[in-house]
Amino acid sequence: MKTTHASFWEAVSGAVQSLRGSKLRSFLTLLGIILATTTLIAVMSVISGMDVYIAQNVSNMGADGYRVTRIVMMQWDPKKYLEMLRRNPQLNRDEYDFLKARATLTKEIGISASRSVNVHCGKEVAEAVTLMGVTPNMAVVRNFNAADGRFLSDTENDRHLNAAFIGNDIKVKFFPQGSAIGRTISLEGLPFQVVGVAEAKGSVFGQSQDNFVIVPSETFFKIWGSRGGMDYAAIAVDHDHLQQAQEEARVLLRSYRHLGPRDDDTFSMLTSDALLKFWDQLTASIAATAVGVVSVFMVVGGVVIMNIMLAVVTERTREIGIRKSVGARKRDILNQFLVESAMLSGMGGVMGVMLAWFVAVLVRTVTPVPMAVPAAAVALGVALSTVVGLFFGIYPAQRAARLDPIEALRAEK
Repeated sequence: MKTTHASFWEAVSGAVQSLRGSKLRSFLTLLGIILATTTLIAVMSVISGMDVYIAQNVSNMGADGYRVTRIVMMQWDPKKYLEMLRRNPQLNRDEYDFLKARATLTKEIGISASRSVNVHCGKEVAEAVTLMGVTPNMAVVRNFNAADGRFLSDTENDRHLNAAFIGNDIKVKFFPQGSAIGRTISLEGLPFQVVGVAEAKGSVFGQSQDNFVIVPSETFFKIWGSRGGMDYAAIAVDHDHLQQAQEEARVLLRSYRHLGPRDDDTFSMLTSDALLKFWDQLTASIAATAVGVVSVFMVVGGVVIMNIMLAVVTERTREIGIRKSVGARKRDILNQFLVESAMLSGMGGVMGVMLAWFVAVLVRTVTPVPMAVPAAAVALGVALSTVVGLFFGIYPAQRAARLDPIEALRAEK
């Protein structure tokens, strides 16, 4: 056992000396491995960052929630989108009242309509703010929690009052000092009194989740109308009845719109499970593409390593003959070249990890994509590159181990 360990560490020492002696050649040899590892980790980092966005959307919907909207496109198909745009009418309040009165498996259902506005307060202005008109129960349906004050009330909605529940960005911009409760903001020239400030949610893909103002739905429709349409957000009585609640709402809405058994739905429905299923399919496609690209790079890099190792065997033929003449076994020679090939490839993996980390930091800094390098991706990249080195190093190592010591000693330096 001690002899085996000594032989292994001797091979490692020899491999390190060989790599140090030809740095430029080693680096050029590793370009394929470096690119493969960088690509693999970069793709996994993008997926990891996008998980944040998906988790944010799923958490807004809730495990028991579903949404009814005019159009949901899980996969972008321009032809299908235009067809749905022509076929699907806007949702309206009469349909909402119909669903609310008859849906027995839905605990809460609310309306949400939106548009972009400029918000003023004194001489300050916030541009392109998302204005939402919602029913008061959306505090429960969409998890709008107040950090200060409260959410909108049924009284404010029924009386069409100009009350506003604002996001943290609006609070920080207009009321950085003290409370915003009771203060007045202007929405397209109309005064609204702030009744609450939402808990900060941060940004996803560089898009702030706190740049919004929420007003009562009836106030929204009175001022801006309902021609722009609306969405319904709902939660089932419990998670076990989510599918049944969604199907019940679907049947009710089809009945209201007088759709026949063979007619397609003229609306779309979405649950967190469907969103997660779509995300899994999307990431599987991305991963499959990445595997193809990485495989090409790895094979190219492996072939280059094999060629270089064959050249190294030729260069060291006399050295191999000397080692064999003083008692080195075939296994010792085999280990030496296998270890050198694996270390060469593994070093390429490490360099690929460093490059991928630099790319992730750069992308995260200059773009809104929240890339994050997963530890699993780092381990996989280094391990895969090392295995490639071992695999493509087998033939050169076997060739070196099989050299006849007498013929090897006759080789010219």
